[in-house]
Amino acid sequence: MSKSQSILDLSPSLNKPVLVTFQTNLTARGTLMGYDELVNLVLKDATMQLADGVDKEVGLIVCRGSQVVGVEGLEGRQRVEDPFKEVEGEGEGGEE
Repeated sequence: MSKSQSILDLSPSLNKPVLVTFQTNLTARGTLMGYDELVNLVLKDATMQLADGVDKEVGLIVCRGSQVVGVEGLEGRQRVEDPFKEVEGEGEGGEE
């Protein structure tokens, strides 16, 4: 790996919505406009979820790579049922 390569290939997520998680457990949602080899990120139309759970619109932000612990693409996601959730009536009665 050369010095100018990033540890993450975020090019498929450029100009698409992403969720960024920081070391402080705060999150930011926005459109990924750019990134560098240190995983510094630029998001536009960003919203931060603050510690109290309140969302705050912040617009254009730069996320410092050393604070980023995760970047997740939001496009094409869908909610799925928990396959480990017990169905009502099943698992009761101690079947052996």
